Amino acid sequence: MKIVVCVKHVPDIQSDRSLGPDGRVVRDGGDGTLNELDENAVEAALVLAAAAGESEVVALTVGPAEAADAVRRALQMGADGAVHVLDDAVAGSDVFGTTAVLAAAVRHLDAQGHVDLVLTGMAALDGLTSLLPAALAAELDLPQLTMVAEVAVEDAVVRVRRELDSASEELTAPLPALVSVTDQANSPRYPNFKGIMAARAKPVTVLGLADLGVDPATVGAAGSRTRIVEAAPRPPREDRVLITDDGTAGTQLARYLVDRKLV
Repeated sequence: MKIVVCVKHVPDIQSDRSLGPDGRVVRDGGDGTLNELDENAVEAALVLAAAAGESEVVALTVGPAEAADAVRRALQMGADGAVHVLDDAVAGSDVFGTTAVLAAAVRHLDAQGHVDLVLTGMAALDGLTSLLPAALAAELDLPQLTMVAEVAVEDAVVRVRRELDSASEELTAPLPALVSVTDQANSPRYPNFKGIMAARAKPVTVLGLADLGVDPATVGAAGSRTRIVEAAPRPPREDRVLITDDGTAGTQLARYLVDRKLV
């Protein structure tokens, strides 16, 4: 079984972030990391591969040079190989442009050996749109099982469990298929020293848009269906009420809530 895991290099959510003149998040590579929710997808792929026996897990990312750190982390966790789509024309892509590039890369990998399953995290922590998994499934014309908390593969069928607010769904789809997992799906392993050293010998294939047959005019800022008209940091709040607890803080809080009809 061949599993492709889509991963993303994102700014550290604990770091200070800024916006460039184009309104996009500045990605200087100094504080980037593998998207935390994608670690769940990598872990799910590794568990499925181990259960299937003879399998291959390939980490796939799209982004600038520093995005290679994302797939290298996946390699340290245990992925067998990695693909990094690196092309300046991709910069500024919206979800549709990114989807087109990822889909082309998956097809490229499929031509080298049938891809049975595409796995993603449920969202990227820099955008939090959760749009890409469904868009990628549509672009690849694959069944999509999204936001799942448990996944298994048996007899060329993927079985998942999805937790809703008031129900639990169990769904199946024939392979090949696309699955996005939530942070409830597993606890990602931490790379050990052996895995870190082994990752150094594992291949990271770098591809450009020309290798994938993607027209640069259809992706990046030029092909984006969205435009950033204006962007600015969130202004500081000016309506805060600070209370020094002198023993009456509870009473003051209750009065505040009652006066504003919040209780």
